Amino acid sequence: MKRRGVALKLFVVTSVLILLVFTILLLAQGLFFERFYRMSKINVLEKSMNEFAHQYKEAQSSERQVSRLLGAFMNEHDTSTDILNSRFERTSTHPYYLELEAGSKTITIQISKEGMTVDQIPQKIQIGETLVVDGIFMDEEDTIMHPVVIQQTDIVLKEGLVRVRGKVTDLMLPERRSYNPLYQDALVDDVLLDWNSQMEQWQSRLRSGSVVQLDWQDKWSGVPYTVLIRLLSEGNEENSYLFVMTSMQPVGEAVGILKQYVIYLAPLMVLLAIVLSLIYSRIVSRPLVLLSRSAARLAKLDFTEQPAIDSKDEFGELSRSMVALSRNLDASMKELTHANAMLQEDVEEKRRSEQLRKELIANISHELKTPLGIVKGFAEGLQDGVASDKSERYLALIVNETDRMNALIMDMLELSKFEAKAIQLQPRSLALASLIQRVSDSFTQQLEMKQLQLQLNADKEEELLVRADSRRLEQVILNFMSNAIRHAVVNSAITIGIQRTAPGKITTVIENIGPPIPEEDISLVWDHFYRAERSRDRKSGGTGLGLAITKHILELHGSEYGVENTKQGVAFSFTLDESGGTTHD
Repeated sequence: MKRRGVALKLFVVTSVLILLVFTILLLAQGLFFERFYRMSKINVLEKSMNEFAHQYKEAQSSERQVSRLLGAFMNEHDTSTDILNSRFERTSTHPYYLELEAGSKTITIQISKEGMTVDQIPQKIQIGETLVVDGIFMDEEDTIMHPVVIQQTDIVLKEGLVRVRGKVTDLMLPERRSYNPLYQDALVDDVLLDWNSQMEQWQSRLRSGSVVQLDWQDKWSGVPYTVLIRLLSEGNEENSYLFVMTSMQPVGEAVGILKQYVIYLAPLMVLLAIVLSLIYSRIVSRPLVLLSRSAARLAKLDFTEQPAIDSKDEFGELSRSMVALSRNLDASMKELTHANAMLQEDVEEKRRSEQLRKELIANISHELKTPLGIVKGFAEGLQDGVASDKSERYLALIVNETDRMNALIMDMLELSKFEAKAIQLQPRSLALASLIQRVSDSFTQQLEMKQLQLQLNADKEEELLVRADSRRLEQVILNFMSNAIRHAVVNSAITIGIQRTAPGKITTVIENIGPPIPEEDISLVWDHFYRAERSRDRKSGGTGLGLAITKHILELHGSEYGVENTKQGVAFSFTLDESGGTTHD
């Protein structure tokens, strides 16, 4: 984790919050749990006592139903419950009992609150089961028995007791009660004895329907109890009250055990809080860290790596937005770089054009100044009558220089048309070898003057046809041939090769033997105003416009053209589309 990173901050904040919540929870349990338990239990008992009061009004005519109500109430709430008379004395109710069918008799076994413990009652007695009960009959008809021994098998009958064997037809026994509930039920007399002197002062509250709450502690065991008393029924002669006593020992024991438990649990909870906070902080901060790194890369104009967050939440949405932003920026940067490169090329092209324009002006100025000077000199000589016998020769030179100036101006006009895209081709099917041979014948005198040989290498068995503008193609070949002858060494050869280099493509190569073009000028030969001879010697010929015009013509034909230095000289090449039709020469 970084010292001030978001992961560390999340870890610290989360750990503190978890530990704070845990501490508050432990303090609340220690300080308020016992009170909350007591209030909750008393509140539940008061509601149940109200329900019992309504049920009692309907069942008070039947002693058996009242006993069942008491037994069910005591089992459900683990309380000792009795019905008191107007003098706050216990009535003769027996909430726990067994009813046996022994022969033709139905005998009621009353489970006494004294003299018997729960352990002495067989577990899971069911209706229809046969029981053996030894005890003492409490009435003259021998139908109500006080049990001493309750068993499911026969044992030796003790002296002075009566044995009854029968089938269980009805029962209400202690269930879900705390340890030795019968002992707790027997403590009711002790409570009434301790509080009997104060009962009179509570009668007004009881008659108003309020529940009186008392606290009492067993002197022998020290167990605390809470006693609730409320009015059960109101009669002309006497009233009856519902007495409920519940033990508060479980909550005290629970709080004590809880405090001991916390001592052992606290270190584990602290460690768990730290580990969970660490995991949580890393999970939450991981997308933020990835996004931060991605933003840092974007700030450095690095668009290669994108954050991979596929979640459906705000982090995922932000990640997708940053990916889109990165792609858009990358595309914009590429477009800007490309535009910048194009701009640089344009600037360089304009700079070169400007330089060539300056050279053109100087070149044309020189080319025009020289013939104009010659023309002026011969014209002044003729005007002054100097060497009248040479007038014809002077006039011929004047015409020759005028033609040279006219050719220069025409080349300039031709080039300007190409640059203005004002030239349209008129392509047709041509026999390329025948066209080259016809153009070459016009250079017979120049070839003889430099003792040059012309070699035309073409397939004699198959006439290669191309689709091109005849007049413009002648202009291309004239420029290439003129350039090749001008720079060829004396008594050498000029080679012209024609061949099919690809399906539908015819390539022509014109090569001479002579000095190579400087490597730094290879890419400049096609530019207008370019001349290999910087000295502008008029005998070297040309104004530097021929190859520029040739380039425009070849580009209009969709040709692939080029120039390269060979072992002996220079080779110019260009391609034309092959034609499948007949010639139109």
